[in-house]
Amino acid sequence: MQRRKLGKSNLEVSALGLGCMGMSFSYGPPKDKQEMTALLCAAVEHGVTFFDTAEVYGPFLNEELVGEALAPFRDQLVIATKFGFDVSPNFDPRGMKGAPSPNSRPEHIKQAVEGSLKRLQVDVIDLLYQHRVDPNVPIEDVAGAVRDLIQEGKVKHFGLSEAGVQTIRRAHAVQPVTALQSEYSLWTRTPEKEVMPTLEELGIGFVPYSPLGRGFLTGKIDESARFDSSDFRSTLPRFTPEALKANQALIHLLGSIAERKQATPAQIALAWLLAQKPWIAPIPGTTKLHRLEENIGALSVGLTSDDLRDIDEAASKITVQGARYPEKLEQMTGR
Repeated sequence: MQRRKLGKSNLEVSALGLGCMGMSFSYGPPKDKQEMTALLCAAVEHGVTFFDTAEVYGPFLNEELVGEALAPFRDQLVIATKFGFDVSPNFDPRGMKGAPSPNSRPEHIKQAVEGSLKRLQVDVIDLLYQHRVDPNVPIEDVAGAVRDLIQEGKVKHFGLSEAGVQTIRRAHAVQPVTALQSEYSLWTRTPEKEVMPTLEELGIGFVPYSPLGRGFLTGKIDESARFDSSDFRSTLPRFTPEALKANQALIHLLGSIAERKQATPAQIALAWLLAQKPWIAPIPGTTKLHRLEENIGALSVGLTSDDLRDIDEAASKITVQGARYPEKLEQMTGR
């Protein structure tokens, strides 16, 4: 497994991490605990050292699963988690219809971290993200609270998720930011214009989530796909039949390059991401061993500068249809 450093920090992770959310949350009911434990252990055996979870996934179930499954390998791994929401008993994961309110008050951050430490069965959190920017709490106060936790030895590195450029700069001035986690893929290229140049300037790593477009870029989803009400995608504008049909042009592009490279569309999508910057470490999620192995296979796909140019030229002619999120959740990004 290739390894990468997140920006100028000394945090080294496997070039591909594993997003664990779907094991417990958002994509239907929680999956079988024994099967997911086996998958997490298999990921370690395949060289994955970077695992991503959050207190809100479940809520709490995913941290408990990850903590228990990865306890035997703890010294070899980097486990990232997130704070930033009021998680109440009526929280409804189906499309986040009962989406919890943002809460990044310093006292709440410290309380959330105590819970995460217990569920993850660790003494220190390797990478702690603010899950979404809280418009009611100055980012300087958030960064200061995490700085205090770092000084207390409870957290090693500070991260942000879906933050805008000014927020990143303000946070970084108080407590250096190790990584930004935001959606980035061939069908979500928003970070390229302003965010990625800022990360490069400040020496911050980038952890793209949904690097396979929530499954779309695997080429296995077309306009006939139907999603259960317990599947987050049933609420997303980009997953309506009309949008799925319109966006097949991206799949045709990936498929043609995959054929040439004797790879799969998913592997081309991941290889493209990995080729963008050496400080990028995507975290594709899966609940299936064969998908995990397929994703790791992307590291063996060599895209030449000509390949990358061809992809960019073709992709520039494709207009992706549909917003990433319903309006309420879209408003929580890029702050």
